[in-house]
Amino acid sequence: MENKLERKYGLFTAICMVVGTVIGSGVFFKAQTVLQKTRGNMPLGILAWVIGGAIMLVCILAFSAMAQKYEKVNGIVDYAEATVGGRYGYYVGWFMSTIYCPTLTAALAWLSARYTLVFITSCWPGFPLLIPAAEGGCIIGPECMALMLFYLCCAYAVNALSPKLAGKFQTSTTIIKLIPLGLMAAVGIIAGLLSPSHMLASNFATAAATAGLGTAPLLAAVCATSFAYEGWILTTSINAELRDAKRNLPKALIIGAAVVIITYVAYYIGVAGGASVEVLMNDGATTAFTNIFGGVLGNILNLFIAISCMGTMNGLMLACCRGMYALAARKEGPKPALFGQVDRHSNLPTNSAIIGLLFCAVWGLYFYLSNLAGTWNSLVAFEGTAFESVPFVFDPTELPIITIYAMYLPIFVQWMRKSKDENVLRRYVIPALAMLGSLFMVYACIVGHGMANFWYLIVFAVVMLIGSLFYKKSGARN
Repeated sequence: MENKLERKYGLFTAICMVVGTVIGSGVFFKAQTVLQKTRGNMPLGILAWVIGGAIMLVCILAFSAMAQKYEKVNGIVDYAEATVGGRYGYYVGWFMSTIYCPTLTAALAWLSARYTLVFITSCWPGFPLLIPAAEGGCIIGPECMALMLFYLCCAYAVNALSPKLAGKFQTSTTIIKLIPLGLMAAVGIIAGLLSPSHMLASNFATAAATAGLGTAPLLAAVCATSFAYEGWILTTSINAELRDAKRNLPKALIIGAAVVIITYVAYYIGVAGGASVEVLMNDGATTAFTNIFGGVLGNILNLFIAISCMGTMNGLMLACCRGMYALAARKEGPKPALFGQVDRHSNLPTNSAIIGLLFCAVWGLYFYLSNLAGTWNSLVAFEGTAFESVPFVFDPTELPIITIYAMYLPIFVQWMRKSKDENVLRRYVIPALAMLGSLFMVYACIVGHGMANFWYLIVFAVVMLIGSLFYKKSGARN
């Protein structure tokens, strides 16, 4: 059947859609992480943001060619199916449903909880926390964990009970998230340059003290930026509704990606204009907002960040709710008849949504215990062995994203092999650059995360093995 969608969007609208899709809440979280990974080296951090953005750009261009050829498809699962085959598409879909979307949704729920507590404790310094705010209670306290689970349930409820409200909330938060980014970038840079203490200059001067770090910090920082840049795969779906798509889609993607990179770098520099790198590495951007904008306005901007995180989480929860349904619609995965059911009142695949919420809760619990609370600092099961003092810890906000980059590789290879009707640039050059970028991400992950990769791969292997059993049971296509 021919695509009937009206081609109603021009170039400017397409650019705005790209920027709005890619820019999310990750930059608020990962700006601190990049500083920590580079040990306060600002130029190295900027380089990490640029490299991460460049890799995003070449991958966007590679998938835009696929979007123009396969106009009916939407999403990485369909691209995998169209190029590599149905079996590979199933495994990509299983990974997205069980690991990728739930881990990112849980992380965004924690971010929402964190900035909410920062806002509350700033307005009410005496707010009772089991762990005082000064000791990190807003980050690692049980109240943060409870609020994280509450936000997950709220996102589920909004998507289940009122899809229209969920859509309006998503649109509103897209505008809200640009306010703290723009203000911090512009005002922070000016304030940092004009401050009596020469804050921006002194922060950049720390590069000399960390000049001998080697490449590992840079690679780890590039991995960190992947979280902030993620979501770009969705931008290729605008192709079917774009006027003169063959000419405008690449332009929109290139210009949009450039705007995102510049915005992130400017925000990163702006934050450094508001507080020392030592403070930023410990407390994040909260102190910088307060120092530059004052207590009241700075705290309002922290509230905007919390709302922005909620908006991103809401969008990811939408994907979580439909993960198993997307497999069931293809007659794949566990119990397609059960997870393929759609509630006639809410138009939501309820069974799929419930299992998606459970996945989010499980990954949220792991993220809290391992990466925040430090509960799993040693492995009791390996007591007396070389692994006794090795924590069962990996970063679920980064490693699943790097896994996706690894999954892109067969898609790029098959695209180059099969697309005989494409010109040299679209068939070989752009996919080859995208492959190099993806391989760089994988290498950066191996070097930057070290032993954490081992624990993650064990979990990944177990989850994918379970998925293979359901694939055989379902009698999936191809």
